[in-house]
Amino acid sequence: MTCIVGMIDNKTKKVIIGGDSSSTSDSNIFIRKDPKVFKNNDFIFGCTTSYRMIQLLRFSFIPPEKIEAKGIYEYMCTDFINAVRNCYKDGGFLQKFDNGDERGGHFLVGYKDRLFKIEEDFQVAENLNGIDACGCGADFALGAISSLSKYKLSTKQKIITSLEAAEFLSPMVCRPFIIIST
Repeated sequence: MTCIVGMIDNKTKKVIIGGDSSSTSDSNIFIRKDPKVFKNNDFIFGCTTSYRMIQLLRFSFIPPEKIEAKGIYEYMCTDFINAVRNCYKDGGFLQKFDNGDERGGHFLVGYKDRLFKIEEDFQVAENLNGIDACGCGADFALGAISSLSKYKLSTKQKIITSLEAAEFLSPMVCRPFIIIST
């Protein structure tokens, strides 16, 4: 359905996330007016999976206050994720299975100078290289970014170029691209 790409800019220490605008249903592609990449308080998000999930994270999700005693990673794995799960539950999006498992969706989130990927089982991932992607075009975008590392392009230009590669190789990734930063 999409391609979301995030990178930490090593010079500015800002997180930049870019995404496409396609929505797919069966074999149909729609270009949505509502973005998959957005800000919510001190956080930036880039989402895939479901537009309902995106709407909840954008309009209903209230990020919890960070407690000073917790590091950012611990905060993301506990307070942040618990608030996301509650937002999904209250909004009717949280999937519950007979075995007790709960499922959500995939998204990237930038907070302060850190980039995280949230998986559908609510695990929080943080790559050492400060680059990540999600959606059906993620592998294409990550391949493009890795090959661009030797060129003197801005982080924003690397993200745009990686989204262009995903658009070229995946029929489910379409412009316009939206790019935001922390």
